Amino acid sequence: MTGIPAAPTAPAPTPRSEIRPRRVRFDWRDTPLHWIPGDPQTTHTINVLHLLLPAGEKWFVEVYRQALPLIDDPQLAADVKGFMGQEAIHSRAHAAVLDHLLAQGLDPTPFTSRMEWLFGKLLGDEPFGRPMPRRLRRAWLKQRLAIIAAVEHFTAVLGMWVVNSPGLDASGADPVMLDLLRWHGAEEVEHRDVAFDVFQHVSGSYARRVETMTVSALMLAFLFVRGTRFFLAADPTKPAKPTWRAFVRAGRQGRLPTLRTMFGTVPSYLEPSHHPSQEGSAEPALAYLASSPAARAAAQAAAS
Repeated sequence: MTGIPAAPTAPAPTPRSEIRPRRVRFDWRDTPLHWIPGDPQTTHTINVLHLLLPAGEKWFVEVYRQALPLIDDPQLAADVKGFMGQEAIHSRAHAAVLDHLLAQGLDPTPFTSRMEWLFGKLLGDEPFGRPMPRRLRRAWLKQRLAIIAAVEHFTAVLGMWVVNSPGLDASGADPVMLDLLRWHGAEEVEHRDVAFDVFQHVSGSYARRVETMTVSALMLAFLFVRGTRFFLAADPTKPAKPTWRAFVRAGRQGRLPTLRTMFGTVPSYLEPSHHPSQEGSAEPALAYLASSPAARAAAQAAAS
């Protein structure tokens, strides 16, 4: 890209506590198909996370496994290992929700097979069906690290929203699903610096940061629209088709993040001096991890 200023030296990573995986478990037996009562559209808009994350977070782990040898900062390397452990558990937790949906008569596999192709093939080590030329492998790794940093910006924003928004509680949302969303969201906030710090450490290209944020924002918006439509069409109860009015209403009532919430922080990400630690407080997320039923049960199991 031309005309884009060179990024200054990135701020030093904010000191943080140890990032460690929590081996949580959830019991889905009593969770209804429409876990937000009377609101299948909002239920399925949030359910799109379950479509994207099992394959997506496995891909994160694989990319970071390749990046680890390039990280010569011991603290950052330790953070990456904790990040990888958390993301692997996130992937399994959301895959279990897909099994629950299948048992309730909603088959997610037509969509998840596309996600497996997207992350396993298009964004994998052989994006064109053949091994990447050696001279391009480092650049392709840097590009994927930039994509992960951009996506992790959105997961942290979503994490802060789900931890702090009372709208889902007021809606009567299923407590087990709400705990999964808030536990996951809180961990995204907990490790929100890692992906950006790795990208800066291995690449740091400001042009690549701008490019991948632009593409990632558009792709995530597209996937959430397509995923919501897919779920409502596949829902065995045959709910109404999705509408923009219902989406806006859910945002106003705090059952979904608004477009301003999700995309309003993109300009700050594109500031040359940006660092994720500048985006709000992590304290509510860390407090939730101390009170989450699933996280507390996991801690008790680990201690015993």
